[in-house]
Amino acid sequence: MTLDTEPIRISRGPGGEVEVEGRFDSLAAGILRHAGFLFEPALRGHWIRLPFDMGRDWENQRATWAAEMLTAARYPVHLAPDLRPGAPESSTPRAPARSPAMTAHAPPGRRPRR
Repeated sequence: MTLDTEPIRISRGPGGEVEVEGRFDSLAAGILRHAGFLFEPALRGHWIRLPFDMGRDWENQRATWAAEMLTAARYPVHLAPDLRPGAPESSTPRAPARSPAMTAHAPPGRRPRR
């Protein structure tokens, strides 16, 4: 466990990715890996983030789960309010959902596969 009181911060970055900042030890790193966070090499250590494009609900669940596990291990954690389950969506419009019927048929002009 870290001896300083600086919290581990889990927040949504400017590009929409969920990332972790702060000081932590190998136990905290293991907890974050278990929650699904990736450790990417960067110029100043590691960039710790969740995989891209998994959906806001999935990201919110994983970030909250990681924060709960870190808190249970007595780490100081700051979870951004927009990462809590049931947090309101951003104002960015989403593409309309396609029904399964729209994707189940072969494109026009092609014979169906056997």
